[in-house]
Amino acid sequence: MSGMDERSDAYENKFAHDEELQFKAEARRNKLLGLWAADLLGKEGEEADAYAKEVIMSDFEEAGDEDVFRKVRGDFDAAGVNQSDHQIRRTMDELMRTAREQIVTE
Repeated sequence: MSGMDERSDAYENKFAHDEELQFKAEARRNKLLGLWAADLLGKEGEEADAYAKEVIMSDFEEAGDEDVFRKVRGDFDAAGVNQSDHQIRRTMDELMRTAREQIVTE
């Protein structure tokens, strides 16, 4: 194998690895976000876990984070939970950092 082929394979492998880590981090963040939101919605135990799974599944509607944001925002609005858009997005950002740290240290 030539040096160019080896380098190309290394870049492809790194890209695939980075994409896998990003996917895992987003799924972890969504679970953490779901548990945070469940707490504010008054859900506990299995009900909180089920809600976290709903938040995870909401991320498959479209690319990006807007589908997850809309899910949580809509549920908060329906339940009368007073959280600003800014607070939800800030929590999403904070939980993404937490999720990345957890994935890297596993």
